[in-house]
Amino acid sequence: MDAYLLLDAGSGGRASQRLVNQCFLRHFANPLLERLDDAAMLADLTGPLAMSTDSYTVTPLFFAGGSIGTLAVHGTVNDVSMLGARPRYLSCGFILEEGLPLPTLERIVADMAEAARNANVCIVTGDTKVVPRGACDKVFINTTGIGGIFATPVPSGHNARPGDAVLISGAMGDHGLTIMGSREGLSFLTDVASDSAPLNRMIEDVFTAAGEVHVLRDPTRGGLATTLNEIAEQSQVHIELDEACVPVHEAVRNGCSFLGLDPLYLANEGKCICILPEEKADAALAAMRSSPYGKEAARVGTVFEGRAQVTLRTPIGGHRLLGMLEGSQLPRIC
Repeated sequence: MDAYLLLDAGSGGRASQRLVNQCFLRHFANPLLERLDDAAMLADLTGPLAMSTDSYTVTPLFFAGGSIGTLAVHGTVNDVSMLGARPRYLSCGFILEEGLPLPTLERIVADMAEAARNANVCIVTGDTKVVPRGACDKVFINTTGIGGIFATPVPSGHNARPGDAVLISGAMGDHGLTIMGSREGLSFLTDVASDSAPLNRMIEDVFTAAGEVHVLRDPTRGGLATTLNEIAEQSQVHIELDEACVPVHEAVRNGCSFLGLDPLYLANEGKCICILPEEKADAALAAMRSSPYGKEAARVGTVFEGRAQVTLRTPIGGHRLLGMLEGSQLPRIC
């Protein structure tokens, strides 16, 4: 391959074939993809199905704990999982800037391949476009995931009920602060790493242990506070969060204090919110804590009747309203 990506790699001709064969097929190889048809035939899926799509534009491309490649797989795997589904197949589309170093692209593709193997999903179809310099920033990736739903009833943001317990699977704010530290070269944040991870196996364990889950969401952009507000509005309930129970790593807490940020509004890429009946909470927590991605899982709040809003109970016993994020603390976070 050339050292840098040229426009003719997106032409559909020989250069495109070389890129597909020497980069994408070499890392993503599986029988469905290797047919190189215009679409992948998925003969082993039965309904109901969950499908999700997302696009990734994060900068920098590589950071402590992951890369745009791992995010592209983990983010879509987790979105499909939040519907109580078992993700099976992914598509991926690349928008690539002319002049991108080919070793950079191959590193991203290798990261995606490893993340897919770890999540037990296959990348079965895709597309590559090359645009002139300046038309995009290095690499944009779109992934779509599909999987069979196994949960009954299917969890939804509309299903939170008064009396439900609110759980999270781990510490908040790691990913958002990592991206900020990497982007701005903040040396005092070297101990912070992204939490990017596939949650599909942990979610299955939660359903096996608890049997019934009302809401599953991953608190990505906008963080825990914004995602809980979305759920409160969808379900028309009041959610009370206990600040003292929300796990936040000390390095994240200190970094947020220095930068004037709130970890409750920072993005996460390997955590989930789980809202379920009170009597199921202990079983769900035990299942989360048995996963390498849920060891810091905690009960952080309760759902009540009342106005659709989220309030925070402070360690000194006060209460304050947690609104949705206004503006963007950090653009291009994923």
